[in-house]
Amino acid sequence: MKFLDQCKIYIRSGDGGGGAVSFRREKYIEYGGPDGGDGGKGGDVWIEAVEGLNTLIDYRYQQHFKAQTGGHGMGRNRHGANGEDVVMRVPVGTEVLDEDRESVIADLSRAGDRLLLAKGGNGGWGNTRFKGPINQAPRRANPGQEGEELTLWLRLKLIADVGLVGLPNAGKSTFLAAASAAKPKVADYPFTTLTPNLGVVDLSTNERFVLADIPGLIEGASEGAGLGVRFLGHVERTAVLIHLVDGTQEDVVHAWRTVRAELEAYGEGLEDKSEILALNKVDALDPETRAARAAELAKAAGVQPRLVSGVSGEGVIEVLRASWAQVRARRAEAAGPGEVEAWAP
Repeated sequence: MKFLDQCKIYIRSGDGGGGAVSFRREKYIEYGGPDGGDGGKGGDVWIEAVEGLNTLIDYRYQQHFKAQTGGHGMGRNRHGANGEDVVMRVPVGTEVLDEDRESVIADLSRAGDRLLLAKGGNGGWGNTRFKGPINQAPRRANPGQEGEELTLWLRLKLIADVGLVGLPNAGKSTFLAAASAAKPKVADYPFTTLTPNLGVVDLSTNERFVLADIPGLIEGASEGAGLGVRFLGHVERTAVLIHLVDGTQEDVVHAWRTVRAELEAYGEGLEDKSEILALNKVDALDPETRAARAAELAKAAGVQPRLVSGVSGEGVIEVLRASWAQVRARRAEAAGPGEVEAWAP
């Protein structure tokens, strides 16, 4: 399935049905009076976050959504039927933005979140509504109210607990494959991931979290170089970032500083998010080179990097355990003092 995290949509709620002008005409009733029914209400346009989706690809092939028009009123006081609603189902983590792509209308961050985007027009009154002691035979009825028409943007921010960041070819996809059951593309030649990948990490029965691998950043990404920083939105909601630095390159400090600079340029709190620094691909280094590059990185970052290898599995569990501690702390904070996290099989 192709990954799509931004799309433009056009929506319109249904018009209300028109009221009817009608009079009761029966053979033995001389003064039947008005009996025009009301029009039905137009359909609404809703958006709902549901589980089981992780892309907006459905909205790549259909961008226009229009709710049904309400039925018109009829004689014998018969009211028109209400128009059917349109419910747009999107992945959890979808944001609804105004046409300017800056104003956030809603953030559907939990399964079941539901929002009314456009309300259907009310149905018009039939002439029965206008009868009175003075005007006993009204010959007027109201037309239905027009629906609302909007142009909106949908932007998906994947719901993940831990994010993987680093330069291209830092070994993020290999690490994701080693840490979870996900099967991202990995190979023994240089290439870069083009779309985010998700994996579920199972440390034990009660220790489970979602790990997100986003395409690598390059110098100048915040100004649009490479793939830019478009995909950084997918790690905004994470509890911690795992920053992988390729240990086989000569200047590991420059690699670390490049990614840190792009995170700070992006903003949105990523620069202040907890970070686990890891020197990756240590299986390809001899002990002396491994120690020297770890020391260089520790001096620049102010923390001792963890030594990991997605190929051999060295240090992977230790990094995941450290990540789980951060995830568990944030979940406990979100649950509140009186709540206990539910047990999950």
